Amino acid sequence: MVSRIFFLFVTLISTHMAFGQQNDPVLFSVDGTPVLRSEFEYIYTKTNGPDANFSKESLDEYLNLYINFKLKVKKAKEMKLDTIVALQQELNGYRRQLADSYLIDREVTEKLVEEAFLRKQEDIDVSHILVKMAPNAPPVDTLAALTKIMEAKKMLDSGRHFEEVAKTYSDDKSAGKNGGHIGWVTAIFPNGFYSLESAAYSTKPDEIAGPVRTNSGYHLVKINDRRAARGEVEVAHILVRADKNPDTIKARKKIDDAYRKLEDGVDFGEVTKEYSGDKMTASKGGYLGFFGINRYEKVFEDAAFALANDGDYTKPIQSSIGWHIIKRISKKDHQSLQQLKSSLQNKIKSDARFALAKESMIKRIKKESGFSENSTTLDNLIATLQADTSNTFLTYKWKAPANPSVDQLFSFGNKMNVTLGDFENYLQRSSRTRQQMARQGIETVVNRLYKDCIGENALKYEEKQLEGKYPEFKSLMREYEEGVLLFEVTKMEVWDKASQDTVGLQSFYENNKSKYQWSKRAEVSEYSLNASAKDQINQIREFCKDKSPNEVLDKFNDTDSKRTLNYKSQRFEKGRNAVLDKMTWEVGKISPVQINKKNKSHEFFRIEKLIQPGQKTLKEARGYVVADYQDYLEAHWLQSLKNEYKVSITNKVFNKMVKR
Repeated sequence: MVSRIFFLFVTLISTHMAFGQQNDPVLFSVDGTPVLRSEFEYIYTKTNGPDANFSKESLDEYLNLYINFKLKVKKAKEMKLDTIVALQQELNGYRRQLADSYLIDREVTEKLVEEAFLRKQEDIDVSHILVKMAPNAPPVDTLAALTKIMEAKKMLDSGRHFEEVAKTYSDDKSAGKNGGHIGWVTAIFPNGFYSLESAAYSTKPDEIAGPVRTNSGYHLVKINDRRAARGEVEVAHILVRADKNPDTIKARKKIDDAYRKLEDGVDFGEVTKEYSGDKMTASKGGYLGFFGINRYEKVFEDAAFALANDGDYTKPIQSSIGWHIIKRISKKDHQSLQQLKSSLQNKIKSDARFALAKESMIKRIKKESGFSENSTTLDNLIATLQADTSNTFLTYKWKAPANPSVDQLFSFGNKMNVTLGDFENYLQRSSRTRQQMARQGIETVVNRLYKDCIGENALKYEEKQLEGKYPEFKSLMREYEEGVLLFEVTKMEVWDKASQDTVGLQSFYENNKSKYQWSKRAEVSEYSLNASAKDQINQIREFCKDKSPNEVLDKFNDTDSKRTLNYKSQRFEKGRNAVLDKMTWEVGKISPVQINKKNKSHEFFRIEKLIQPGQKTLKEARGYVVADYQDYLEAHWLQSLKNEYKVSITNKVFNKMVKR
């Protein structure tokens, strides 16, 4: 029996396209229930993919299938299967999962992925001034850091050179040498630096942005230049070290010798093995793999990206560790959004920007819904908890009051109210957070959980509006509902009957038994010899030509040691075994030796008996008979539905869809 989840997977068709647009005509109706042209067109296109050519033949075929689908759903609703509590709970479960992913993916993940993709199309040359500050710095430290960064900004505004101000004010240790110049960078910036990334990508060359706060502190950002993203290049290299060798003349001579050999046509891998001092890559043809900007020194990076074609190599170049010859293997230029989507999603969901975007979405929901809150009620709760002498709130022992308060705490317009009692139950459920934040005190813990509670309920509120705000979500939920009903009604009317109606199954078999025939079969002995004894395989094959399996086992298995030869008897139908199908089917014939890929054992067959074609019993053919009986029942059921319900097709609407 096909599982319900798999059935839904193959039956339901997800849609991100709005149905029911204005002037969307009815294509057909089932007993008065209309189906719009847009619904059919989208599902037809989605199901058929590149074969959706909108030919009359193709449309006719799919229209017939979709009408059959709707007939079954109509029957399910008439049977009131949609009122079964278990099915309603199942559908609600699908809705909760779908709504959560739909809302977050649509408003948070997809937007961040598109933003990151666009940013990755460009590299930016960045300088910065950093005033360090801990992420959770107290107000006094925050004020001091902000004061210092604003002093630096004032210096820049007065016309002082960025490098000079960076050396004076920046807490970045490298600023003393590089004047705050970071160099070329590209999205995605490290976790916690999304605000810096956003400032950098929204600032024009020679402009200064900030102050910008990150996990490291406050920054002033200067954009020196922009360019199309370099992407990634795949390279190999030959390295002659000079960092630990004072005789750089010998190192240069050695790399020049290697280069001459390459010019003479010697293989790059061979030259690498002879000359390269990179022990990690020399045996692998110097292979370094793919890298992007800022992975290696600028001189190495520039030389690698300057190679125009796969297979090109550089003249000797010098880095801080020695001399290199770099060979380009391949290059990844601008990958499509679809190619990068999966990796970007993984990075984004583990990045702090995801939480920031989610907070932004919650702010929007609050604004659009007419959110209001009663701060007095919250203040009174905090005071009550602080006055409680039992001091259990910050422990696992604390419980919400047995009689929940109905005082309103916050609301989303007039559609959703959250009471103090609701929040106290939320506090009880948040035992782990209460304990983890215990050192920060009751007021801090309550305010943090209050914010989290608002966020959770904001998402619940928005999820309830999805059908009204997004027609495509409403359509998607309709498809889920119809899929659940289709599964259940088909199970009742076809699958269960086919497997449980023994009398009907037997009758169907008797009327169609000529379909269920054995073709020619062979009863064979299958021998399997451990790899450790493979030298005996020819002797065993010769011996078994005129000996029974027991005689073969007795001769070649030492009863005092581990069994090395195994045997089993099997039956195979003609055309069901690749090895046997290549043999002449005669009693006594022995197959060639096959080596088992899993355990390396040596295996062969011996044909012991031939069985002529014949009738399969119901037991032998049961799987095939049940499947055919299901098809029989479904065809008759479908015909009865067509007799029961009137189907009306608007031919004018159908003909307008035909393109060929």
